[in-house]
Amino acid sequence: MTPLLQAEQAVLGGVLLEPRQLGRLAGWLRPEHFYRPAHSALYAAMLTLRESGHPATKLAPNVPVPLAWLNDIRGEASAHTRGVTHAYVHSLVSACPRPAHVPVYGRMVLEGAIHRSVTQHAARLHETARGNGVSETLHRAQVLHDVLDDLAHRWGFEPRPVEPNTAVAELTASAPAGQVAERVLADEAFLLGALTAHPEQLSRMASWLRPGDFADPGHRKVYRALGALRHRGEPVDELTVLWECQRRGALTDGALDAERVRLICHVPVAGTADYFSEQVLDSSLLRTAATSARQVRALADDDSLAPGQLISHALHALTPLGEVRRRRAAADAGPRPEAATTQPTGPPPPARAAAARARSTVPRAQDKGPPSAAAPSPTPSARRSRRSSP
Repeated sequence: MTPLLQAEQAVLGGVLLEPRQLGRLAGWLRPEHFYRPAHSALYAAMLTLRESGHPATKLAPNVPVPLAWLNDIRGEASAHTRGVTHAYVHSLVSACPRPAHVPVYGRMVLEGAIHRSVTQHAARLHETARGNGVSETLHRAQVLHDVLDDLAHRWGFEPRPVEPNTAVAELTASAPAGQVAERVLADEAFLLGALTAHPEQLSRMASWLRPGDFADPGHRKVYRALGALRHRGEPVDELTVLWECQRRGALTDGALDAERVRLICHVPVAGTADYFSEQVLDSSLLRTAATSARQVRALADDDSLAPGQLISHALHALTPLGEVRRRRAAADAGPRPEAATTQPTGPPPPARAAAARARSTVPRAQDKGPPSAAAPSPTPSARRSRRSSP
């Protein structure tokens, strides 16, 4: 028999021996926290009899408990669950080591229920993210978040996200990830092709679409190159994108090559960039939800984690999903009216473009090294003249 089942029997046996102990449990321990249906039915019967004013619940200390207390509990429980026998109810009396320790046994039951509940809701979120739409996934994510908040208050602390330690982080990172669908990769390629052909559309989505939203590593690098060209106010076409990818070292790590960049920039686009960007963001949200669910489930499967640690680490695992959710809401809302009127529509000012080009230039190896201690620092006027020179 597992420690959890022993704890459930100890709780029930302690209340059978000392009915007044039920008052120390009723405020936070519920029937659904018990794993076995018979135990849940017996505890629910105890609460029902207490609420109805059963005489046994009002006995003074050291007063013998009448046999009617056990029989009435069994009769109430058997009316809702089959298999609750007189013999089993009487055997529970000997399962409690010390009736005075019933609140501690109850916390053991609640701890097991917390791990079990988090596991179940994380599994539902993962299943929904892998096979259903965005709205249902967001609903399941909210349900899991609400469950964590409720369990935290039942355990007696204020929930807040806490990053797990190294050992737990390695445990959650080992959870397997699913394969990316071909449709998702096609949407990403179509979006990059549309942005290359119409780079002015990039300004509408730059605030809510991130490189990490792309599932393909090569697509992320092309999107970064497009964003860098836009930030510096430089022209965008097949050659400039390829050159920017080369400048950033994207052609040397195996994720991209020159031919693939050309193919991405020449993708025939039948839709608008807005449509494909929404598809890419929705796919990113579903992947993030599935990853968060796997991490939460891995945490819940670790019995060594205390409930407070489990809930705090689970909330931290859901943080990336909340960030993607906020960006998706911003994409649905569109640009703010005041932002739309104040944003410049033309190329950036020359000073800003020059500064952006300077920041994106990769220094040569011979240029690196500690500065000379004897070299005087340039004066403010010299720095201004240097920035203004071509």
